[in-house]
Amino acid sequence: MMSPRVLVLRAPGANCDEETAYAFQRAGAQAERVHVNRWLESPQLAAEFQILCLPGGFSYGDDLGSGRILANQLRHHLSESLAAFRDAGKLILGICNGFQVLVKSGLLDSDDERGPGATLTWNSSGRFIARWVHLQVASDRSPFLNGIDRMTLPIAHTEGRFVARDDASLNRLESAGQIALRYCEGACPSPLPFNPNDAERDLAGLCDRTGRVFGLMPHPERFIDRTQHPNWTRMEPFEEGDGLKVFRNAVKYFA
Repeated sequence: MMSPRVLVLRAPGANCDEETAYAFQRAGAQAERVHVNRWLESPQLAAEFQILCLPGGFSYGDDLGSGRILANQLRHHLSESLAAFRDAGKLILGICNGFQVLVKSGLLDSDDERGPGATLTWNSSGRFIARWVHLQVASDRSPFLNGIDRMTLPIAHTEGRFVARDDASLNRLESAGQIALRYCEGACPSPLPFNPNDAERDLAGLCDRTGRVFGLMPHPERFIDRTQHPNWTRMEPFEEGDGLKVFRNAVKYFA
C-alpha cells in the first residue's frame, strides 16, 4: 500500500507548515506544502490527497480575528471541494490556527443551521501563552487519537479559549462525543492552571460527528522527538514525543 499523501495548506502568516509536513513524513506519509491560492485556482487539486492539514501560525496576520479570513475563504470558495474531501472518507486535521479555521468555517459543527456554534477567542488572561500542558483524550470518536489516553504537548496562542454559543450547543457537542481532548492536571502539582486559557469544559480539541475532522489547540508537531521536551534529560527514557502518535494514527488509518 502506498503512503497517504498529505496536503499541508499554506497561507500568508502560517509558520508551522514545514514542521507539520516533517512530522507527517516521520510518520510515514508523503507531505506536500500547498499555498491556498493554488487550491483556489484549482478546486479539484485536493482530490489527489488523502489527508488535509491546516497548520499553526497566524494566517493573514489574524487581522480580523484568529483564522477568520482563511475560514471565510474555505467556507465561501472551497466548501464543495472540502465537503467532497470529507465525504470521501478522508482525514482533516487543524492545529492551533488551523483549529481556529476549522471552527470558524463550520467544518466541525456542520449540523448547526445557524452556522458555527462555537468560536475560539482571547485567553481569559488577555495575553499570549506559550507553555506545556497535559491532555486527556475524552472521546474514542477520532482516529487521530486511537490508542492514546493522555499526552503532554506545548501550546502557543492568544486566542485559544473555546466558547460555545450557548449551553445547548455545548451539550450537543458533548453528547455527540465531539469533545475529543481536554486539558487536565499533570502527575506533579503545578502552580499554573491546568486549563491555560479558561476554555469551556476544559476543551482542547474537537472533532466532527464522523471523527475524521479533528482540531486541537496544542502543537503535536512540536513534540515528535524526545529532545524537544524541556525536561527530557530528567525523565525516564522514552523513544519519541507524544505528538508523533497523532500523525502515526493518521497514516495507519489508510493502511
